Amino acid sequence: MAQEPDVGTRILKALRFQSKGMTITDLSRKTGVSRNVVSHYLDILQVSGKVELRTIGRAKVYYPAQRVPLSAFLCFTRNLIIVLDESQRIVQVNDQCLNLLRRTKEDLVGKTLREVNLSVISTPEALAVIDGVEQEQILTDLSYLRDGKEHDFQMQVIPTTFDDGEKGCTLVLEEITERKRYLRNMEFLARTAMELVNLPLETDIYQYIGMRVAERVPVSRIFVNSFDEVNRQYIMRAILDREFREGLIEILGRDPVGLTFPYDALFGAPYHQTMTEVVNIQEHVFRPESEKGPFSFYDICFRQIPEELCEAILDRFNIGKFIHVGLTWQDRLFGMVGIFLAPGEDLEDRRAIESFLRQASIAIARRQTEDRLRRSEQRFREVINLSSAPASIIDAEGRYSFLNRAFTDLFGFTLTDIPTGREWFGKAFPDPVYREKVVAAWKSDLAKAGPGELRVRTFRVRCMNGNVKNIRFRPATLSDGNQYITYEETAG
Repeated sequence: MAQEPDVGTRILKALRFQSKGMTITDLSRKTGVSRNVVSHYLDILQVSGKVELRTIGRAKVYYPAQRVPLSAFLCFTRNLIIVLDESQRIVQVNDQCLNLLRRTKEDLVGKTLREVNLSVISTPEALAVIDGVEQEQILTDLSYLRDGKEHDFQMQVIPTTFDDGEKGCTLVLEEITERKRYLRNMEFLARTAMELVNLPLETDIYQYIGMRVAERVPVSRIFVNSFDEVNRQYIMRAILDREFREGLIEILGRDPVGLTFPYDALFGAPYHQTMTEVVNIQEHVFRPESEKGPFSFYDICFRQIPEELCEAILDRFNIGKFIHVGLTWQDRLFGMVGIFLAPGEDLEDRRAIESFLRQASIAIARRQTEDRLRRSEQRFREVINLSSAPASIIDAEGRYSFLNRAFTDLFGFTLTDIPTGREWFGKAFPDPVYREKVVAAWKSDLAKAGPGELRVRTFRVRCMNGNVKNIRFRPATLSDGNQYITYEETAG
């Protein structure tokens, strides 16, 4: 038994380089000490926190405890650290934690979490997690409001054994506010990208833009303008929220939605803006007076609203700051979004908002392109409809998409009668032998001719009323694959 006082040290040395751990039998063989003595010293080392026990199947496996001096851990980590005893009294707390909580050690040490009522971890949810810790550490997320801003933390509750063998736990809180904000912004951009792709045509896209920007700002005092390229002016299209809009109506004596502002005024006095400045994010401070920028709210309103009413708006809604961003894509301006903030408020998610507005600008550009195409197609159809020459359009799938009035006057058929080429051939050429000849000629000519080339043929056509007419067909393939055909009645 002379070697027993050194047994603890020999056990620790034996475990030091054993990453897979050792059983009591392994340690007995390694140290040359009986199993009973090894077991006794392992109990002492475990209570003192120098070894850890894990049960693997039916075997008890021991490992050296991964210990860091608590004083070093408290001083050099950026995380918030609170050490609790078995009764959840605060034993130690690091300076980072004291600074965030705005408390002193004298306020906290020796008191329980419930007594000190710490904003981050004295909530019922956090206390429930701490109460539930046993042998395994627990990880959970917490959040709390400070100075009107939400802070997010990830809290680890780690079972702890003190040198005297008493049990307790260590709370390690890592601030993850920026990480959470980044994830929220990515989710926001992914969601709105899908929404913009699938946004129904009848949806007011300017109102939609205002609603989504409102999700990322402290207070929903937002407007969205469109840009009228022909008349060179901004047009107020949407105002968020309802209380803000109703207050503006009361002050102005009219609904501000629909107001126009001269775009070209930006490039003259007093603004002297460049195109780059117009489209990029800008901030203008009105209050407090000591931080006031070069432009007043009266200037920002293009001096279109009386100065006294501008001051009344600032007072009514406690506006201290104005931020605006251009709706732009590929050097084209589609409008502007304005955000009003109270003195001291800031726009934290600027990059996410700018990215969303680029997405929205692309959606507006796509809408405008589609609208121009629709109007161009409508004009084309109106011109054909007014023409005295019978005409039709057949799409690439063989469906009639348009018959002008002259076509119906000549043949008597409407789109309901001949929705596809198959119905047309069946009714216009009822004789199957003759119809086969006509279809073969149509297919042969179509295969040989290129886009824009006329394929002139004359066939006998049976009309809706049963009359048969000689018709000269002039079909041509358009660049989009559709067939444009004109018809002329000829002498038999």
